[in-house]
Amino acid sequence: MKVGDKIKFAFASDEKEGVIEKISPKKVYMRVNFPHDPNKLVTRRISELESNSSSTKKKKKEKKVKKEKKM
Repeated sequence: MKVGDKIKFAFASDEKEGVIEKISPKKVYMRVNFPHDPNKLVTRRISELESNSSSTKKKKKEKKVKKEKKM
């Protein structure tokens, strides 16, 4: 990722495309054109943008097994 690159990211239920304006150690600042708000500045974590789509899915919780009481 470099300043000026176009990148797609998840926004609500859609994918939006933005231009990277600034990169800090943990965040990325992008300019995104919305219908009623052109050139809006949006921030995202770098880990969110670089993560795989499989790792962004919610993990299933494993059920705990109850131990039987001894009498």
